[in-house]
Amino acid sequence: RAFRGTARLMTNAVLIALVLGLIAALTFVSATTGPLPVRLILFLITPLPLLLAGLGWGVRAGLIAGVAGAALLLVLSGAQGTVVAGVFLLSQAIPAAVLAYLALLNRPVTADERQAAPADAREWYPAGRLVVWTAIMAAVPASLWNFLADSRSDELKKQLEAALTTALSGGNIGSATGGPLTPEDIAKISAVIYAALPSGTAIAWMSGLLLTLWLAGRIMRSSGQLARPWPDLAALEFPNGTTLAFLAAILMSFLEGPAGLAGRAFFGALFFAYVLLGLAVVHYATRGSAWRPFILWGLYAALFIASGYAAIPVALIGLSDSFMHYRRRFGGPPAPST
Repeated sequence: RAFRGTARLMTNAVLIALVLGLIAALTFVSATTGPLPVRLILFLITPLPLLLAGLGWGVRAGLIAGVAGAALLLVLSGAQGTVVAGVFLLSQAIPAAVLAYLALLNRPVTADERQAAPADAREWYPAGRLVVWTAIMAAVPASLWNFLADSRSDELKKQLEAALTTALSGGNIGSATGGPLTPEDIAKISAVIYAALPSGTAIAWMSGLLLTLWLAGRIMRSSGQLARPWPDLAALEFPNGTTLAFLAAILMSFLEGPAGLAGRAFFGALFFAYVLLGLAVVHYATRGSAWRPFILWGLYAALFIASGYAAIPVALIGLSDSFMHYRRRFGGPPAPST
């Protein structure tokens, strides 16, 4: 009877994984048509079904979902099936499987570490390391994509210039001299945007992975299917060496060629990671404060209105926390149960 129950559970997990994998594949295909904002949103949420399978029914289920999705794309895409399935595996299935594996990674707490913890206590993979791994998994494909795009940089710059000319033609935006924007001004603006593409691509990819990981975790937690306890996100800590990697990415970003593209991609991903760490510090420091709602609402409003400028001081808070250890000094109340 126990064997039958186990077999039934395994069969159910496989069926659920297959369905979720097919949903991910159809979402991935849908991301190739329609308006650009809709396509971008669909591409970014494609890992959600794969992460639901991995977090809810184990890493094997996540792998089955990824393989099922790739197989469907291989059949549906005709002559381009191999390329489409390969892109799906590299950009969606493998990152989702790695994140699910790391999120569920755990070990027993040793007797020396246990103290007041129960005998069966376990230590789960830290959420801060998950953020850093997500940054790496976003920066690597962003580097590769921008390296491939760089081979036709002239064409892309012309497309950017044409798009900017169309977007600004009906506006009242002028040049620094007070007159209308000249073709030279448009070219300079498009060059700046083109240089920022590796960072922007990595940030978009990373934010999509983290958002879907968080959302999948919340869904599985609400259903009682999440195998690990929910982490205290305000207590995020990055592993040693992350700061040096960020400084190395800054230096590499000034280089030309593939090294510069990789540097800008890693800079964007790690910068976003430190913005998240800075937000975690603020969330932790304001626990128990009567001013907490006003501080947090004001901070997020500033990030929404002036994202680029407001993100810099927040990232500096996260970066300096590596050696200032603000949260150890605050010693705030424990995390809320929700």
